[in-house]
Amino acid sequence: MAVGNIPFPALPPLKGVRLGSTMAGIKKPGRRDMVVFELPETASVAGVFTRNAFCAAPVIVAKAHIERCLGEGQVPRYWLINTGNANAGTGETGMRDAYASCAALAEQVGVAEYQVLPFSTGVIGEPMPMDRLLAGLPAAVSALADASQAWQQAGEGILTTDTRAKGATETVVIGDQQVTINGITKGSGMIKPNMATMLGFVVTNAAIKQPLLQRLLRETVDRSFNCITVDSDTSTNDACMLAATGTGAQIESDEQIALFRNALQRVMSELAQAIIRDGEGATKFVTLLVNEAATRQEALDVAFTVAHSPLVKTALYASDANWGRILAAVGRAPVEAFDVNRVVIDLGDVRLVEKGGRATSYTEAAGSAVMAQEEITIRINLGRGEERATVWTSDLSHDYVSINADYRS
Repeated sequence: MAVGNIPFPALPPLKGVRLGSTMAGIKKPGRRDMVVFELPETASVAGVFTRNAFCAAPVIVAKAHIERCLGEGQVPRYWLINTGNANAGTGETGMRDAYASCAALAEQVGVAEYQVLPFSTGVIGEPMPMDRLLAGLPAAVSALADASQAWQQAGEGILTTDTRAKGATETVVIGDQQVTINGITKGSGMIKPNMATMLGFVVTNAAIKQPLLQRLLRETVDRSFNCITVDSDTSTNDACMLAATGTGAQIESDEQIALFRNALQRVMSELAQAIIRDGEGATKFVTLLVNEAATRQEALDVAFTVAHSPLVKTALYASDANWGRILAAVGRAPVEAFDVNRVVIDLGDVRLVEKGGRATSYTEAAGSAVMAQEEITIRINLGRGEERATVWTSDLSHDYVSINADYRS
């Protein structure tokens, strides 16, 4: 189940970038579950990772390998992704397996072990079936290609409970050169912002120095992947990677940076929203707009309080215009000196709340008509300042419970 019919876009080739995927049978036979990215020597790489204290072995190894590359003037040339097993909560064995997977790929492609970054997603606490992972590497490497089809196959190869591959692309002219940004992501459940709650891999042909690339990644992630939630759970394996191949336009001036940032933000936001549209059991795509807050954090706190409310989420699923649940969630958000008489809440184009209570213009029929829609906007004006934030979420259905109750069976 997913909201909207959104096909995987045609992602154009990027010079020096190749992707390969295969069916290694890590959890289930007959489905793509291993992906390899190959980047050119001219690339720069940035990453952000989960803040979960029980972060997975591949997260620890990837961060260590990035640091070593930066320290030795090298580039992480390969990204190795597997689905079906998270290699999280696996202790020293998991660390050995993560390092061993990097070493095995590095030997096949002729780079240093620390130039391989590992990423895993799937069941937590189970040992990685290393025999199957290692046996699948040659096929993934042999499949390396730069065609649009390779991007789609890679998008399919990183999925877990997702129902469809998720990709986005954007091309802009900077100076007299075209700059292209391609990205794929996965995520459906265990989605709650705390860095970036998913796996995401974004590559551009621009030339961007690593410190600036890292800054741009952090800025755009904060307003995309860090603004989504399905179920308020933060994964042990979250990672979002951004690589700039260095084969295209140099991004240096303030004007160039602004043009690139805007394009990157569009890609990141499209990918983040695709996760919500494919949230586990989702039947509704919900945009929460909080305006007139004293600070951006205050706006986020209100938005997430509403987005995480089981009562609000189940009302959305039922198309029940029980607007009191929204009002109650806004009221329990961690906001100091809240003046409820200044709060205005709209459901789509229907005014729900003003002057501390139900709007005089509100009718149950109008509210029900909006709640019956597949895409819903809830707008909350706090009357406290000029800051704002946007958060995207989904409803909570019977299917969400079934998917997660049956996840390991």
